[in-house]
Amino acid sequence: MIARIEPFHAIALSREAHRLEAAGRSILHMEFGQPSTGAPAAAIARAHQILDSDPMGYWESPALKERIALLYRERHGVEVDPEQVLLTCGASPGLVLALSCLFAPGARVATARPGYVAYRNTMKALYLDVEEVPCGPAERYQIGAAALAALDPAPEGLIVASPANPTGTIIPATEMAAIARVCAERGIRIISDEIYHGLSYGEPAHSMLEYAPDAIVVNSFSKYFSMAGWRLGWIVVPPALVDAARARMGNLFLTPPSLAQHAGLTAFDCLPELEGHVASYRRNRELLLAALPALGLGEIAPPDGAFYIYADIGHLTNDSLSFCMRLLHETGVATAPGVDFDPVDGYRHMRISFAVSTDRVEDAIARMVPWFQAQPGR
Repeated sequence: MIARIEPFHAIALSREAHRLEAAGRSILHMEFGQPSTGAPAAAIARAHQILDSDPMGYWESPALKERIALLYRERHGVEVDPEQVLLTCGASPGLVLALSCLFAPGARVATARPGYVAYRNTMKALYLDVEEVPCGPAERYQIGAAALAALDPAPEGLIVASPANPTGTIIPATEMAAIARVCAERGIRIISDEIYHGLSYGEPAHSMLEYAPDAIVVNSFSKYFSMAGWRLGWIVVPPALVDAARARMGNLFLTPPSLAQHAGLTAFDCLPELEGHVASYRRNRELLLAALPALGLGEIAPPDGAFYIYADIGHLTNDSLSFCMRLLHETGVATAPGVDFDPVDGYRHMRISFAVSTDRVEDAIARMVPWFQAQPGR
């Protein structure tokens, strides 16, 4: 049998947005979690130097692995051997590597619902059994230790994300520690998606490695470093799994682009520029939160980090895909339907990304307010 993989509906909506844009419409792209800024200037300059001087090839940068290991020591107080760091072509292959290293087909892996669409579909493609644990406002849209302890039987694995997509919620340190304890007691292996680390608007996010040294961490240069198109990420694996992970990486993906690795190493020296992006996201977040009453969106996930507003639109529709498509056609604002992230309750939710320039957020609000106010159900 071939696994049935559901489509990523935001991609279809984005295609329509680009079609409208090519036809001359003014479109504001807030459908993807993709920074509108490019790679740091010094990283781009370094890439130009490499293009002129290095033929490149299959390569894994020792210096970049060392710099990533240093990140965990400086930010989280965790010692990571550079050999535990595997460089990947973004976080998506990293997720495949992590899942395939830990679980055989048929294994049951839990994750929060709502959650990133690729968790569910990547697990299906690998013939894993997905256990989506419903997490609503009472749980701040995050899976917790109590919910894990109540699962019977215990799943073999767990995917956590903090900050999370699509909600932006962050798991507090005490809860992270409690999750790690429950998983250790019940033999549950942890994959921690930390791709939005660095994008926090209050308390910083903690790494699961602080509490569960045998967890696998997935991260990427796509979000904080604003390098989505460079296809560069990494995973941190426990020493016992390094050989298995390397075998999979070498056969399935080889190495990430050499050019991206050179640029990524330089990006670590561009923190003032990158923190400037975070300041812009913070301002965008404030603008959208202030506009929610005018939009009539009263129930949202608390956007502690990342760059999303995940809002309940159940008073306006029970078909988030059609709603977001209509919003696109009638206002030019492209957003993401909640059904991507939650196949049960997502029909009454939508996600708005504020990873764009502040003037575009202001324009989007100006377009959306009268449109939302004119909707039946207000």
